[in-house]
Amino acid sequence: MAGDSQVHMDHDMETGVTPTAVKKLPKHMREAQISTERTHLIADPIKKPRQRYVQKDGKCNVHHGNVQETYRYLSDLFTTLVDLRWRFSLFIFTLVYVVNWLFFGLLWYIIALIRGDLWHSDEEGWTPCVENLNSFVSAFLFSIETETTIGYGYRVITEKCPEGIILLLIQAILGSIVNAMMVGCMFVKISQPKNRAETLMFSHKAVISVRDNKLCLMFRVGDLRNSHIVEASIRAKLIRSQQTKEGEFIPLNQTDINIGFDTGDDRLFLVSPLIISHEINEKSPFWELSQAQMDKEEFEIVVILEGMVEATGMTCQARSSYLDKEVLWGWRFTPVLSLEKGFYEVDYNSFHDIYETNTPSCSAKELAATLREGQLLPTLSSLTPEPPKPYTLEPLSTHNPLTKEVDKGEEGERGEINGSAAALEDQPGLD
Repeated sequence: MAGDSQVHMDHDMETGVTPTAVKKLPKHMREAQISTERTHLIADPIKKPRQRYVQKDGKCNVHHGNVQETYRYLSDLFTTLVDLRWRFSLFIFTLVYVVNWLFFGLLWYIIALIRGDLWHSDEEGWTPCVENLNSFVSAFLFSIETETTIGYGYRVITEKCPEGIILLLIQAILGSIVNAMMVGCMFVKISQPKNRAETLMFSHKAVISVRDNKLCLMFRVGDLRNSHIVEASIRAKLIRSQQTKEGEFIPLNQTDINIGFDTGDDRLFLVSPLIISHEINEKSPFWELSQAQMDKEEFEIVVILEGMVEATGMTCQARSSYLDKEVLWGWRFTPVLSLEKGFYEVDYNSFHDIYETNTPSCSAKELAATLREGQLLPTLSSLTPEPPKPYTLEPLSTHNPLTKEVDKGEEGERGEINGSAAALEDQPGLD
């Protein structure tokens, strides 16, 4: 049985088609064999799992270390606050307000202390800077009421305190700036478009199969929301290390993968799940890779879907990646769209489903050469000149109708001549 299965596999490899089904070997045949002098079992080296450059959820697996110029983050403070994690954002949000209130509360307390309001507030005829401000706690509460414009009416500033009026103006202006900045940061962080990317789906696997006699690399994308992505576009990058002819090693070199940029197919109308196809042609980095060679390659394909959120108008970007082990040769995606009464239905249970199909195991370059030769053979046979036929002279009267008329005319003239001669012979006196 093992010999038969090996023969079938060899036959499939010779014909250039991946085997669709291999019979499962019996248990005793699947057990480890003991090497003898004639047979030595050499195990293939186990491929270590490749570290992802981009995670499946779109997060980039890159950490920046030994950054010396940290002051650059403070030059763009708003973006720095937005990029922080939620626990740090909430901590800074609370800290900024508390420090601001404490700072101005301390200033109000110092004014009351310098003017002597803390000791003379109970005396008749004494006009304090702020009424009913007799401790640091009351100054802190007055600072909160001033900045948040609560105005309980118990503590109020008087007109005989010019320094207090100036401090009130400064606190009102700075408080508005702090409110605008912190509320703006929280709003942008809550409405970040990357949360919209959570409802954009990428297939778990990418596949390679034949479309219109050409090998194509394909993956599927979909949108779970009814509000669509406006001006959606997609692009792909091949991430792999390479070495130049001069010996320079380039780690994680990025190469563009054409998925319809020149034809406009990269512009998507993402209403239902779409299969994105990359034709493996002369400009493709997979042009000379066969199935066996691709199994030995180490690479990662990063796909990037961009567009504007219809509800907010903000730009959204969703990312995913496929390692070399996640690119399957000889498979296709299962259709997910069906026609119902009055509408089309998408079955997302089959979004990641694939099925096996017969696919040549040779490279796209070899497949194109084979198809080119197969198309040239009938063309050349039709262009081959036929052997010349022997030329034979035939009577003109049998082929040329004009010749027939000429012959008939000559016969008529001859008949007329013979008739006139006979008539002359019949006339008397001519003898």
